Amino acid sequence: NEGLLIMSAGKGIYNAPWEKSFDRILTPLEEFIHRQTTSGVLLMICAVVALVIANGPLHARYEHLLHTEIGISVGNLAFSLSIHHWINELLMAAFFFIMGLELKRELLVGELSSPKQALLPIMAAIGGMVIPALFYVAVTANTPGMRGWGIPMATDIAFAIGALSLLGARIPKNLITFLIALAIVDDLGAVAVIAVFYTESIDLFALACAGGFTILLIALNMGGIRRPLPYAAIGALLWIAMLASGIHATIAGIVVAFVIPIRPKFEPELFIRRVKDTTVQMKKAITDNADIIHNTRFRALVASLDDGVRLVQAPAQRLEHSLHLPVAYLVIPIFALANAGIPVDFARFGQYLQHPIALGVLAGLLLGKPVGIAGFTWLTVKMGWAELPDGMNMKHVLGVGLLGGIGFTMSIFIADLGFTNSPEDLLMAKTGILLASALAGFGGFFWLMLQTRQSAVNSPDEKRTQ
Repeated sequence: NEGLLIMSAGKGIYNAPWEKSFDRILTPLEEFIHRQTTSGVLLMICAVVALVIANGPLHARYEHLLHTEIGISVGNLAFSLSIHHWINELLMAAFFFIMGLELKRELLVGELSSPKQALLPIMAAIGGMVIPALFYVAVTANTPGMRGWGIPMATDIAFAIGALSLLGARIPKNLITFLIALAIVDDLGAVAVIAVFYTESIDLFALACAGGFTILLIALNMGGIRRPLPYAAIGALLWIAMLASGIHATIAGIVVAFVIPIRPKFEPELFIRRVKDTTVQMKKAITDNADIIHNTRFRALVASLDDGVRLVQAPAQRLEHSLHLPVAYLVIPIFALANAGIPVDFARFGQYLQHPIALGVLAGLLLGKPVGIAGFTWLTVKMGWAELPDGMNMKHVLGVGLLGGIGFTMSIFIADLGFTNSPEDLLMAKTGILLASALAGFGGFFWLMLQTRQSAVNSPDEKRTQ
């Protein structure tokens, strides 16, 4: 309704009556949402809320809600999962999808695209996976808890980056890039561990179907299909096949991510030329007929321009950008609410920490992570295979190693797989994960804050370079 629109004087911009008021409210909110620290803060809040609920009068309702079955039935066919399983199987597939897109980008055009650049974070990640697992195995040797050896291998990217970002300009920018590359490789290793070691039985027919759907996805890529809907449709079928096969269904997210095209249809120079040509035609069309509503020529040119804007961007890039916020601010917080609710008997808390599984997780995340990450990084530099990025030193790397001990999301995920049929062992594992993640986060943050403060006092020039 044109009567409800107000034209900004001389600018050709239409604002709805309440639009400016809404902007004053929404702009600060959008800025807050896009900060790197916000997702980590939200994740922490959800974890605390889950803990409060699990240790309060709402615990029974909380458990009842998580175990409520939700299903789909068509005729004689029926399919159902508990809410907890829908979250861990379906929503986490979206998390794995984003993780796969980030990994693909880093491998092709990012920090992992150059062998020389990639070697240092890859070696650090290997150390950050192998050494924590060995620490865990050493503590849990000859006990049923050994099955959880994969728990301390993973690093929670959201928490770790959030903690590091709180230090702002005090730390080298290369340190955040190093941590992101390390965590991505770390998560890829965790995915491989889940697929190979935490799959109890395999349905070969369902696995063959999953292979067929994967081939179809590759065919879409090879055929130049860039719209997301075909990938989403076949990806859904792949997820169902993976779920039926026995291999964890979230792996479907990684598979789909790796077949999404990473190259745009148009090169930027071609797009710019087309924009110029289209602009000239749009001016002529609007001169011939100023009535935009009935100007089919103008609307066709606008649609063509819209297609060009879509095709000059890589599909993988657009999807990563559009889905990052929903995953960071919806999927992961819901996962935390569903999985961090641990009933803690504070009278027995000391006994919890003496349990081999809890001790193994603590040893792996708090000791194994910094030893593995810093140790393998030092070894790689000492052997002359790679160099530390500008502005970084081994004290910074040790701080990253401490932050790597924040296992939260992936560690809880692996714990659920490892101890599905053992609630007591799962409780011990989650207790160790939460405590270790909290100590690692605070320890890494204050270690780096102390080191950067000392550097600033000792060398003003170093402060400026950081």
